Amino acid sequence: MIEDTMTLLSLLGRIMRYFLLRPETLFLLCISLALWSYFFHTDEVKTIVKSSRDAVKMVKGKVAEIMQNEKFGGLDVLDAEFSKTWEFKSNNVAVYSIQGRRDHMEDRFEVLTDIVNRSHPSIFGIFDGHGGEAAADFAKAHLSEALRQQLLSYDREKEKNESSGGLSYSSILEQQILALDRDMLDKLSAVYNEAGTTCLVALLSDKELTVANVGDSRGVLCDKDGNAIALSHDHKPYQLKERKRIKKAGGFISFNGSWRVQGVLAMSRSLGDYPLKNLNVVIPNPDIMTFDLDKLQPEFMILASDGLWDAFSNEEAVRFIKERLDEPHFGAKSIVLQSFYRGCPDNITVMVVKFKGAGGKAAEQ
Repeated sequence: MIEDTMTLLSLLGRIMRYFLLRPETLFLLCISLALWSYFFHTDEVKTIVKSSRDAVKMVKGKVAEIMQNEKFGGLDVLDAEFSKTWEFKSNNVAVYSIQGRRDHMEDRFEVLTDIVNRSHPSIFGIFDGHGGEAAADFAKAHLSEALRQQLLSYDREKEKNESSGGLSYSSILEQQILALDRDMLDKLSAVYNEAGTTCLVALLSDKELTVANVGDSRGVLCDKDGNAIALSHDHKPYQLKERKRIKKAGGFISFNGSWRVQGVLAMSRSLGDYPLKNLNVVIPNPDIMTFDLDKLQPEFMILASDGLWDAFSNEEAVRFIKERLDEPHFGAKSIVLQSFYRGCPDNITVMVVKFKGAGGKAAEQ
């Protein structure tokens, strides 16, 4: 009986090896499984395919919408993406500013020109606030007017051939920026407001451009040959000069996504920031540079908050704007939006100032 059973099992084994393991049988089995999967799971497969197609259509539609708005200068995309969008245009200067991906808009800008007496310098300012809007608001409200009053007095003395007391555009800028910081600290510390701001200010006359910088906003100029000329240099904690000064004052820098003073501030100089000023680790002293316009014969200059410089180098920004000077905002709007689309997480403010083609003088206001 046992022997008959073993013979039967052996026969079944031979039959299975002969039929089931043949290539034709395996092929038919695969086809059967595929058909079974299709007929019993077709709804799920179709749902997945439809969702994918819908997603592709949505992306294509969004891209087309952006391109359409950019082409015709519409603000539909901006209204959807940005809580605050500011723009300014006056003859030779244009500004475009967006809140972007930040929860608050802390950038400010200022343009002050004397339309009665164009021989007086024009004043252009960029203020990138942090820790709140108070410091940038204070700088915008007070610095340009204080500079204007001091410059008018200085020009009157020059016209009378009287002694200017050793003053110059550079010394006036330094005095007024330091005075502004003292007033700001008094006001904000009284209410325990720890806000601070950068300060990038340019004085533009017929023959000369003077630029003062505190912090990491930045200016760059396009000369007659299309070269990018730096108008300022960022104040960053990792720079050797700044690092030595901070250490000498008893402070430190640490890395938390970026190098920061006392582990807090990502720049080594600013206006405001009274807790760090009390420690003497952050200072308000501006770096000031003067440029001969007749020598450079510039085409335009860019003043911008660090939101732009997170996405563009000096050279790339100059090339980008140079190709778009005929746009309504002289390329300022285009480069701001391009910075946003490149992933900039910050507020972005860009000011473009055009110059006359001849002699490098300021364009007509």
